Amino acid sequence: MRKLLSLLLVLVLVMGTLAACGGGGTSEEEKPYKIGIITGTVSQGEEEYQAAQNAKAKYGDMIVTATYPDNFSSETEATIAQVVGLASDPDVMAIVFVQAVPGAAAAIDKVRETRPDMLFIAGVCAEDPATIASKADICLLVDEISMGTAVIEQAAKQGAETFVHISFARHLSYATISARRDLFVSTCKELGIEYVEATAPDPTGDAGISGAQQWIIENVPALVAEYGPNTAFFSTNCGMQEPLIRTVAEQKAVYPQQCCPSPYHGYPAAFGIDVSGHEGDVEWMLEAIKAKVAEYDNSGRMSTWGIPVNMLMIEAGVEYAIAFCEGETDGALDEDVLFAKIREVGGETVVISNYEDEAAGILSNFYLLLCPFYDF
Repeated sequence: MRKLLSLLLVLVLVMGTLAACGGGGTSEEEKPYKIGIITGTVSQGEEEYQAAQNAKAKYGDMIVTATYPDNFSSETEATIAQVVGLASDPDVMAIVFVQAVPGAAAAIDKVRETRPDMLFIAGVCAEDPATIASKADICLLVDEISMGTAVIEQAAKQGAETFVHISFARHLSYATISARRDLFVSTCKELGIEYVEATAPDPTGDAGISGAQQWIIENVPALVAEYGPNTAFFSTNCGMQEPLIRTVAEQKAVYPQQCCPSPYHGYPAAFGIDVSGHEGDVEWMLEAIKAKVAEYDNSGRMSTWGIPVNMLMIEAGVEYAIAFCEGETDGALDEDVLFAKIREVGGETVVISNYEDEAAGILSNFYLLLCPFYDF
């Protein structure tokens, strides 16, 4: 009996050792943590939505997703509820929020009441920069100010002799758009490009989005007739991009980038590209657009950023969150790891800088991203 008890004890110890070494523990497929991703719906933010689905396809159940409501401006409570819902799972150790729409800061506050150690990465921040920077661990945003130089330099490479800036009073009242416009003007002067200010109808006004789009269709050909085909066009409004892209291609003019640079913004709809079966496939989309531009005999005169920046924020954010959960970062904010993850996804040429707030100064955890162009 004593021998039998001894054998049983040895067996128990051996089984316990095997379990501790991974025989019955967490496998590579079953991590001891989860990462939450909250994005817009397909109608509001297809890029980030597809990026979240790509992450889930890659990592499986380790990724949990949620979407904020389409009417996020008036439904902040619903946004907060979605974020709190993700955080209610005790295995969720990090949340990547792209876009960080109004309500994101309040949602982070609510979660931290019970989960103070939750890692928050907020991309495309729509709230006051200093406020969201005080809530999230890491904030990411497109470098709209530096575009004031980069867009004009790109247009010059594409042969532009004139640059037409299309906007309206409401947008020009925004600090970042106004500052970028000023840089457009000064950079055009430096490069010997004629700057032209064109005022279009505000899509939120009486004419609506259809009126603004009709303005593009009617006025862009007239502007090309006046200034010649070596005219570059830039509009500050998302709803104008589709007709602007199509009309510029028809006129064989120059189009350096959209207001929100991405292969998915305006180009597919403008050229009637069916993305079915290729959702989230950036390389396929770039090649499809390139072929369409060639059909218009306008190759080399239209471009965008080579990677959708919202996708970049999610992909890099997820990889950083994994490193954080694996104990591979020095605290919640480790610039060396963060920058490495961003450049692994977007390439070594991604320029990263800190946001400088007029009142709060340099925000040490708020980063601006500037990506390289892709010529079609």
